[in-house]
Amino acid sequence: MKTRRADRLVDMTHYLLEHPRTLVSLNFFAERYETAKSSISEDLAIVRRVFKNRGTGDLKTYPGAAGGVYYTPMMGRQEAEDFVGRICEAVSDEGRVLPGGYVYLSDLLGDPAILRQTGRLLTSEYAGQEIDAVMTAATKGIPLAQAVASELNVPFVIVRDDAKVTEGSMISVNYLTGSSKRVEKMALSKRSLRSGAKVLIVDDFMKAGGTIQGMQTLVREFGGTVVGTAVFAEGRSNVRLIEDFTSLLHVETSPETKTQIKVAPGNFDARIYQKKD
Repeated sequence: MKTRRADRLVDMTHYLLEHPRTLVSLNFFAERYETAKSSISEDLAIVRRVFKNRGTGDLKTYPGAAGGVYYTPMMGRQEAEDFVGRICEAVSDEGRVLPGGYVYLSDLLGDPAILRQTGRLLTSEYAGQEIDAVMTAATKGIPLAQAVASELNVPFVIVRDDAKVTEGSMISVNYLTGSSKRVEKMALSKRSLRSGAKVLIVDDFMKAGGTIQGMQTLVREFGGTVVGTAVFAEGRSNVRLIEDFTSLLHVETSPETKTQIKVAPGNFDARIYQKKD
């Protein structure tokens, strides 16, 4: 049944938002709405303009029989600053400080709205880059990894500290924790990640970066490449094993009182927006 333009625009926008980083042919939309491709192209121009003005993402159209339209989720600089500012305010609560200088973030990383915005913000750095999978360590980083993977439209894999019989054959590595200097073990099912995959590592909180360094080693054991590392928050640490990463928050807890907390925006602006200027 032929669809009115207003209805087409609503449904087309919803479809693109639900299928990020996917090439959708113009024929698909033409058949879906029983409308000429010329009309579809005009509709997409409207959607593209709105996405650009609102900072929702980038919409590109590729000509030819094998072409189509491709939506890349992004977050505008002002929206990102406002969002991170609200998160900083929420985290600036001394009641969140945990033993060892860690900070309680589980309530924020369990909020669907915060996860959606975090996923769109972190993936803004990787527009135009090929990523095959998102990797995180069990268990607190899982919701964040899922949110990022959803925006990238790729699978996410979970590294565990012990082998599970339900995971089948696994590859494991030993790594040195940055803060306690203990040797730990992490493992990933051989079926989880294909050889040569391009991997984005995501975690909820990083201090020295020992766990992330272990995941980087594990990616190499699979013959893969780490394309980037992103964390929700970075903590204060006298030893930093990882230097190349993107963070939304920088959190410092007082080593004397163990309760005072200072929260500021992380390095996301320099990593995502200043790099594009």
